[in-house]
Amino acid sequence: MIDVHCHFDMADNPVKYITENERKKIITIGMTNLPSHFQQGRNHVRNYKYIRLALGLHPLRANEHEHEYLNFSKCVNETSYIGEVGLDFSPEGFGSKEIQIKSFEFVLDCLKGKPKILSLHSRRAEKEVLEMLCDRNIENVIFHWYSGSLNILDRIIKCGYFLSINSSMIKSENGRKIISKIPKDLILTETDYPFIEKSDINLVCKYLSNLWETSETDVENIVDNNFRCLLTKIK
Repeated sequence: MIDVHCHFDMADNPVKYITENERKKIITIGMTNLPSHFQQGRNHVRNYKYIRLALGLHPLRANEHEHEYLNFSKCVNETSYIGEVGLDFSPEGFGSKEIQIKSFEFVLDCLKGKPKILSLHSRRAEKEVLEMLCDRNIENVIFHWYSGSLNILDRIIKCGYFLSINSSMIKSENGRKIISKIPKDLILTETDYPFIEKSDINLVCKYLSNLWETSETDVENIVDNNFRCLLTKIK
């Protein structure tokens, strides 16, 4: 089982959370919101086999970004995973739009020529995020919890980018419509813990097994193969 996008550093007890996932052999990619958070957590995950920590610059923390650029540059070679990064033009984030664009440009420029896997935030900014990725020929991308238009989704799929889905998406009509459009070989699973109450990858696998008319074991194998395919692109 695979969770490509969660925030275990924000758990009430992060060590307990990742230790349990390690015991269950759940491949878990923990996002960070700022490079300083990555710096605080990186040594705590070094000895885990199934747990990884990503280097992030979250768009909703834009007012803190200027003081974090140097930290990002220093840490970019310490992990294969970058996240959570991207843009947020929802009412919550629109006021910092210009800072976000500058920061995302900075992140993508830092990654030039480096084999990394990106987990992207793109709420209400899906078109802009996609265009910035394409302009810089960025590969190995996962659109986390996509909620944009089907037209942009088609373009994301044509680029060969992956999309990670969670249990909240299967509960909404728009989310189910989006999931139905994603090719099997581009789907990954996530919890976005702790932002989704009672998030459960098992529910996602069960939903996909019904959608694809196959067993839950087959679904887990498909997702596992998708993730391994992504890994081969950064080696």
